Amino acid sequence: MPGGALSPPLSPPLSPPLSPPVSPPLWLPVSLLWLPGLLFFPGLFLLTRHALGAIAGCPRARATVLAARLVSSVQAVMASTAGYIISSSCQHVIDDQHWLAAAYPPFAVPYFVYDVYAMYLCHRQRAQVKGHGDAPPAPRAAAAAFLRHELLMVLHHAAMVLVCFPVATLWRQGKGDFFLGCLLMAELSTPFVCLGKVLILFRRQHTALHKLNGVALLVTFLGCRVLLFPYLYWAYGRQRGLALLRVPAALPPSYNAAAAALLAPQLYWFGLICRGAWRLFRPAGGTPPRPP
Repeated sequence: MPGGALSPPLSPPLSPPLSPPVSPPLWLPVSLLWLPGLLFFPGLFLLTRHALGAIAGCPRARATVLAARLVSSVQAVMASTAGYIISSSCQHVIDDQHWLAAAYPPFAVPYFVYDVYAMYLCHRQRAQVKGHGDAPPAPRAAAAAFLRHELLMVLHHAAMVLVCFPVATLWRQGKGDFFLGCLLMAELSTPFVCLGKVLILFRRQHTALHKLNGVALLVTFLGCRVLLFPYLYWAYGRQRGLALLRVPAALPPSYNAAAAALLAPQLYWFGLICRGAWRLFRPAGGTPPRPP
């Protein structure tokens, strides 16, 4: 042809390569991540309790309570941070994945086993902390009293290990990382629960700090544990193009039953928090109940 060489045939525009799913670090298989958790949470508890006694001169009973509250707060911050990273990285609420959704549950599950024992130690030594005696009660009597007083929390922790952990790691099959991330963010209220208990331990329940902490607990518990479930339904409905009120009918009954089972104790604890806030802000304020 006159005027130049033949031009090469046009090729279809290249589509951008699909971004591979973010994978966990290769130095440790996900299935073995419970081992660091098994060492981390009890180890942090023992180290903190020893440091409070050796450095700060804190009595052993009080050091036990403070160490348990610190570990619970650390776990809550880690879980909330992981949950935010997971949920904010998932544009599609069903199919998008993040490696933390597979990595954090096995790391955290030893915490719930450890925490039952830590709660038992705190309960056993509570009389000693409050100055009602120099020696803790007998182990059998303390265990029976602990189960009577903390039965709901023990059942909650058992459900986290025996039900929620297998669902999060096996049954989901890589689906719904967004929802798992949102559920992890429910732990955002835990540091305020722990701070409130520490303030009560040091008889600072009538201070301004305790009242501010109570407001923060009320707001975070309402947003991250109660309103969380309507939000999850709304997010699913938005992805599927459904109105919020139509979402429950579009889901299998087992999903709705699981959501109701998770929501029920949160409503109970939120009622206790509201009653405690009412007593706290009355002129003759009182000690708030013990939420999770």
